[in-house]
Amino acid sequence: MNIFVANLNFKLQEDELLDLFENFGEVTSAKIIIDRETGRSKGFGFVEMDNDDEANSAIADLNGQEVHGREMVVKQAEERPRRERRF
Repeated sequence: MNIFVANLNFKLQEDELLDLFENFGEVTSAKIIIDRETGRSKGFGFVEMDNDDEANSAIADLNGQEVHGREMVVKQAEERPRRERRF
């Protein structure tokens, strides 16, 4: 399951995000989205977990939890519609 994580403290590192979710089971990947121009965090990211039960448990327990002074928003990621490429 792909999990969307928002309202992250801009100083939170990917390994810290990984550690939060590993308490619930095996994490396939944890990625914080970085702004291309500034190289800084955009304050959100994605975590992938293969086991849906573990992922749902992580979502239920971590949504609204305060990490580094900010309450995280944690929910199942929604599929984005594909965008047309413009040249």
